[in-house]
Amino acid sequence: MRGLIRSISAALLAAALSQTAAAHERASVVIELFTAQGCSACPKANALLASYADHSHVVALTFSVDYWDYLGWRDTFAQPEFTERQRAYTDRLKLRSLTTPEFVIDGVREASGPDASKIDHLIEASGDAPAAAPRIHLLRHGGKVRIGAGAKPAHGGDVWLIRYDPSQQDVKVTAGDNKGKMVSARNVVEELDRLGAWSGHARTYVLPRASSPDLKSVILVQGAKGGRIIAVGPG
Repeated sequence: MRGLIRSISAALLAAALSQTAAAHERASVVIELFTAQGCSACPKANALLASYADHSHVVALTFSVDYWDYLGWRDTFAQPEFTERQRAYTDRLKLRSLTTPEFVIDGVREASGPDASKIDHLIEASGDAPAAAPRIHLLRHGGKVRIGAGAKPAHGGDVWLIRYDPSQQDVKVTAGDNKGKMVSARNVVEELDRLGAWSGHARTYVLPRASSPDLKSVILVQGAKGGRIIAVGPG
């Protein structure tokens, strides 16, 4: 994929998102890519995820998983917590097994492989924010975030803090299926912290200190155990 630009598709997607935003104030669409440096099909998926990284009303996140390490290359970004997050989606969406690359949209839809038209369709079909979604208020001087009241998730909810590197990161792979290749990724997640449970009542959570000032942050209010993403806000 050259230049990470799909001009026609990107223009249509941006137009659809901006029209939706003009009609209603909507939450951002969250795209999570589960990928691995040792997965031969993943570089194209990484490039596709990167093409969404600068879209307004889209939060694009790259989670590197560790179960490809057995092929001989230890993924430099992978954490077992990211694999567990994908496993929760696999169970919730009743999928047969873990697969990479895999895109998960708003916690409720998924697509395997770098299929741009399918991902665009899933984004456009994501709809408005759930009714009675809570508001997220970042208390900058206190290192805290305030989650407002909202509809209680049927099976409970969680508040997540995700910190990621917005720059492009290039890694030369020297073993495994991608041996000799440069694998690139954007919005690589480095920190995933569950701040606590959320049951529909307003509550304040303490934010842990970031490991680097260069990381960007996002707060997700989400149904428990890989449920729907209910609200998105800055961290």
